[in-house]
Formats: sequence, C-alpha cells, structure tokens
Amino acid sequence: MIEKPRYLIAGDRALVVEFGDQIDPATNARVRRLDQLLESHPIEGVLETVPTFRSLLVVYDPLFIRFDDLVLKLEELESEPAEPRDPKQTVIIPTVYGGDFGPDIHFVARHNQISVDEVIRLHTSREYLVYMIGFTPGFPYLGGLPRTIAAPRLQTPRTKVPAGSVGIAGEQTGIYPTESPGGWQLIGRTPLKLFDPNKKNPVLLVPGDRVRFEPIDERKFMELVRL
Repeated sequence: MIEKPRYLIAGDRALVVEFGDQIDPATNARVRRLDQLLESHPIEGVLETVPTFRSLLVVYDPLFIRFDDLVLKLEELESEPAEPRDPKQTVIIPTVYGGDFGPDIHFVARHNQISVDEVIRLHTSREYLVYMIGFTPGFPYLGGLPRTIAAPRLQTPRTKVPAGSVGIAGEQTGIYPTESPGGWQLIGRTPLKLFDPNKKNPVLLVPGDRVRFEPIDERKFMELVRL
C-alpha cells in the first residue's frame, strides 16, 4: 500500500486513483472509502466510478471539469477524516460440491494432495471479502482462499459455465452469476441468483461484503431453486 494515492490518466474521460500495488484488505478498504465518499459528496461532472482491487476508476465529463481540477477535488475528498460506510453484509452461499455441480473438485484435491472432503472443509471454513465485481455483471472476486486449495486456471477455458458455479483460480474463489465462458476450476454450484436485472438492486453482492459458503445436498439445491 502506498501512503499517497497516484492519479493516472485513463483516456480523455477518466482517471485512475491508484492506492497500491498489492491486493490486500487495507488497500481495498481505501478504494471503497473514496468510492463511498464520492457517493455521499458528489463532484459535478463525475459520471461513474468503478472500484477494483487496488484502484478506483473515475469517469467524468471533461466539459464540466478538467483533469487537474478533478484531481484537486479528489485529493480534498480523500483527506476527509470520515470513516467508510461499509455495507458489512455477510451473505451465506449454499453450495453443492462435486459431481456434475463441481466437476473439477477432484483435480483441486489431487493438485494439493488432499481429499475432496478436505477441499470442501477448507473452502467452507473461511469468511471471504468481496474485493470487486467484474468480468460479468455480479461476478464477485473473493479474497481469503486458503492456499492449501489454490489451483491454476484451466489450460483451455470452457465455452459454457452454468450460472451459480463456484470456482477457484489461483488463490481466489468466485461465483459465476450467469451462464458464460470461463476458465476457473469448478468445485460446486449455488442456487442463489447473484444477478437479476429485474430487481431494483440487480446484484446480490457489492465490494466490502463478506461471504461464507455452506455445503448442501442436491435435494436442498432443488428446493432452493424452486423458491
């Protein structure tokens, strides 16, 4: 984490506020803090913000505000003493592990020289931080995966991954909100909808939320699907 953020040009309508070069909770908290401050103290000309692991993309209208002026306003805002208003929501993700729902769980077990049951135990033993949403609408990048179940991405990505699939890539875990291509190792699937465009708030998770996985069987999965 760097003491003073860097303000980088991102084309003629955006800038990046970079808080560090590492993926860690403290750096990510600073990203979310500035994002929340911009929400509560809007700057005229700012159109959109996109929080990531270690930086915040700020999209603006150059007809309303120049780059240098926006940087000054962001510096003033970033120096505010107010604490971030984190959602601090903990969401339980019921998940069926293995079988057709998690076809790569045996590879993850072999790769780490442990049993499938141990993969499940370790995956459900942690509370994960939602660092950012990306790739597809509602896809949460979750930090905190035990290194003992880390696994490389697939050499050849699948062209179709079912919605709700829970995967591992490196030392991260995530959930596919919609059916899409993907190269993560699939270890399970949840019946929860992480993205529903018909709802007022279409995404289930936002940066700063916490996630816990809870193992369920296929019967429970089907019951929850019908709800």
